[in-house]
Amino acid sequence: QVQLVESGGGLVQPGGSLRLSCAASGFTFSSYTMSWYRQAPGKQRELVAAITSGGNTNYGDSVKGRFTISRDNAKNTVWLQMNSLKPEDTAVYYCYGLSRWGQGTQVTVSS
Repeated sequence: QVQLVESGGGLVQPGGSLRLSCAASGFTFSSYTMSWYRQAPGKQRELVAAITSGGNTNYGDSVKGRFTISRDNAKNTVWLQMNSLKPEDTAVYYCYGLSRWGQGTQVTVSS
């Protein structure tokens, strides 16, 4: 069965960095676009970043220049490197692929 397991969330101070990981299993990972979404309390889930099977990327406007999505098809893993974090980046971050969602990982940016 398809599984997406996120890790790497936590509490970080403004201006800090975190790297999220999503380990995928149960499907041909290399063939699919993988994405990261986030949902803050009281807000709709929004696209953060996506990466195609060929490595093309796109980002939400609010994270461009600060976040980087990458993947390793040999490891069935997609990462989200988050730099220059802001309090407004606080949210639950979800990995998405093959119409499936991971369980989410909490990111809190606060001093």
